[in-house]
Amino acid sequence: MNSPRHFLTLSDLSSDELRTLIHRAIELKAMQKQKTIFEPLKNQMLGMIFEKSSTRTRVSFETAMTHFGGNAIFLSPRDTQLGRGEPIEDSARVLSRMVDVIMIRTFDHEQVERFAAHSRVPVINGLTDQFHPCQLLADMQTYFEHRGDIAGKTVTWIGDGNNMCHSYINAARQFGFKLHIASPDGYKPNADLVKSNTGITKLFDTAIDAAKGSDLIVTDVWASMGQEDEATQRHQVFADFQVNEQVLSGAHSDALFMHCLPAHRGEEVSAEVIDGGQSVVWDEAENRLHAQKALLEFLLC
Repeated sequence: MNSPRHFLTLSDLSSDELRTLIHRAIELKAMQKQKTIFEPLKNQMLGMIFEKSSTRTRVSFETAMTHFGGNAIFLSPRDTQLGRGEPIEDSARVLSRMVDVIMIRTFDHEQVERFAAHSRVPVINGLTDQFHPCQLLADMQTYFEHRGDIAGKTVTWIGDGNNMCHSYINAARQFGFKLHIASPDGYKPNADLVKSNTGITKLFDTAIDAAKGSDLIVTDVWASMGQEDEATQRHQVFADFQVNEQVLSGAHSDALFMHCLPAHRGEEVSAEVIDGGQSVVWDEAENRLHAQKALLEFLLC
């Protein structure tokens, strides 16, 4: 039996494959708007394991499978033994004999890697504490739709050096753009990942400096799921890393703003920016559906 293709980080696909996938997502989006019936995954099953809850991830994957003629099973932490009792390896062996593809949204990235190593079917990383590649597919699709290919552009990440930031570092390498990162001390992205992408990424001390000459500005919440007890401290540390009109004014006049949502207006982004004319967050959120449809088609067809 051939080993399945997995999608745990953007590095699992080549640059050409990623670009093909983005263009396919745009085609699938147009087909849906035209109400074209297209069911390449008829009678196939997606198993969705959620150790971390999510609105957009669950709805987009379930809808994608329904549009494609397939089905999806939602498994909450109460429904699985992932990492508790039954070894992850055994869970992978069993579930991958029953479904055609598995999406996992959990905490430790190493769990997804172990699961994939013992799965007979493709495994998709729906989010871990280290990476969020599915969101980057949607972000790249959104930029391509509004501005064309992102190669040679400058993207600015402002905020926590978290899973989204790490995936933007991978995206910069795969899609050929430069990445500016502005994060406070103690919250910078993984040093090894930054070092291995020297020349592609550049760290800045202030949001204003990082945003200068940017074509796209991206941020995320200051305290992610599982960091609620750090919220007060993080609000103090990140106070100078809000994306507001002053920061946005340093970017190119046609720069876009993105946020993976949910957003906290008045914290990581001002209401004027996220609700303003340069914000494409709603297209970005919708494109989770279309980009993941393209990914599912790529992995299964």
